Amino acid sequence: MKVVGFAGFSGSGKTTLVEGLIPSLKLRGLRVSVVKHAHHKFDIDHPGKDTYRHREAGAFEVVVASDMRLALIREFERPARLSVHHLIAELYEGVDWVLVEGFKESNLLKIEVWRPEAGKPALYPEDDFIAAIATNSAGSLPESTLRPVLDLDNADAVAQWLVDNGDRFDYNPEMYS
Repeated sequence: MKVVGFAGFSGSGKTTLVEGLIPSLKLRGLRVSVVKHAHHKFDIDHPGKDTYRHREAGAFEVVVASDMRLALIREFERPARLSVHHLIAELYEGVDWVLVEGFKESNLLKIEVWRPEAGKPALYPEDDFIAAIATNSAGSLPESTLRPVLDLDNADAVAQWLVDNGDRFDYNPEMYS
């Protein structure tokens, strides 16, 4: 399995890039999973649904499945600090690429998503885990870099760069335990 993170501040275009990468990688015959960092009290369940009612009744975990989908909802009794590596461990083993959105401070190799119009600082000058920068304005980067600079608006080119450099992104869970 290969794992790459996408780091950047809110509004930089991480979700749009990941959304474009998924079909581009799938067209290359690759199975893709996504790990996404979310706000504290996100919900994928809705009041009135059976699974919501089970969770509200106090179930620690609720698994709901059909012949086309499976979802696991785990309710922590107190805040849990799960690392990105805990979440990757939950994924199905038969995946080729895991795209990690958020977790910008993780120790995964990442592509920084940076737009000058977002008005946020670049991360790459201070983060050795950034392998490349995806931007819509290469000429506006705040510091020169030897890292590859990718076209944020061309998901196919970013996907091709990932495939061409795939060996760099091989995931070894033992490195992070």
